[in-house]
Amino acid sequence: MELHTRTEAVVHLDRLVSNLENIRGRLKPGVKVMATLKGDAYGHGIAGVVPTLKAHGVTCYAAAVWEEGRALREAGAETEPILLLGDTWDDQLPELIRWRLTPTIFAVETAAKLDALAREAGVIQPIHIKLDTGMNRIGFPADERCYGPIARVAAMENLKITGAFTHFARADELDCDVTERQFRRFTDTVAALRGRGIDIPFIHVANSPSILLRPEVQLDAVRAGDVLFGLCPVDEASWEASGIREVMTWRTYVALVKTIPVGAQVGYGGTFTARRETRLATIPVGFADGYRRGLSNKGWVTVRGRKAPVVGRVCMDQFMIDVTDIPGVERGDEVILLGADMNIERMADLLDANVDEIPCGVSKRVPKVYVTGDD
Repeated sequence: MELHTRTEAVVHLDRLVSNLENIRGRLKPGVKVMATLKGDAYGHGIAGVVPTLKAHGVTCYAAAVWEEGRALREAGAETEPILLLGDTWDDQLPELIRWRLTPTIFAVETAAKLDALAREAGVIQPIHIKLDTGMNRIGFPADERCYGPIARVAAMENLKITGAFTHFARADELDCDVTERQFRRFTDTVAALRGRGIDIPFIHVANSPSILLRPEVQLDAVRAGDVLFGLCPVDEASWEASGIREVMTWRTYVALVKTIPVGAQVGYGGTFTARRETRLATIPVGFADGYRRGLSNKGWVTVRGRKAPVVGRVCMDQFMIDVTDIPGVERGDEVILLGADMNIERMADLLDANVDEIPCGVSKRVPKVYVTGDD
């Protein structure tokens, strides 16, 4: 594929579809895939991926904040339910109604404000109840303390509880029983609420790691987030066996090639000193693009099918690589930043980061190109 700009992140839509079908193949009959597209679809771009997901049968979505919900509507999710997993500030509650979004409710006070706004707008506002089963982040406590507050929410005339969920803290750990305890606490609490006459028609708990590792926690839907984009949420052996592929690659080009003598220092602070006559290539990408400074002197890229190490500090807009051992490198040669020998998982390991941080960190000044093949 010919490069037409300084740098671009390539989103392989065929891989996205393959991952979606892989996930579906793991589900029990009737279980839905809730495409979780927070963080601008984990950095892959909501506007670019929603048409493909919709065309391949995704009928419900989740995001983190109302602005992402709006982006989903604008991208083509016109009628599908969209759950907001995080909090919405009081002054922005009208946006939930305007964009027909389903907020997460975990406080009676917020529910009361939303109920009043829905009454003024003449609508019945759907909501999901969040139960805290041990993550200790947001949610009503999943025990008898929640019965009264949730009953008060359920009694509000312009709100309708359309679902409830919780979030696992350690679903990626194979030898840990915390997830089982959270699951049991959630289902017991939902059963108790239903036994008190509170209608909760739709429940979900399975996040990306539990989709791969814990089929027993599938309920009405699974929330497919990082796994949908091939971002490893589990142990290495389970991931290698999954057949799921990373969806994003990232590329740029060689801006300049030059030779420096023995003893020459490279970049800010002179953190690399040439021990031999060295051919350097300058790459027109830096940490303002999301190519992390932590890759200085330990990352690598691929040029002409071979690995080239990063030398010196990664700058805001540029960095340098050693191409001494790669014959014929010249200005304009394609440089693979992500893909080939440096995938997202390897980069995350080098940076001691979560895999989600890597694509989410690719900045807005890097255009995204959507393709249906690997060329």
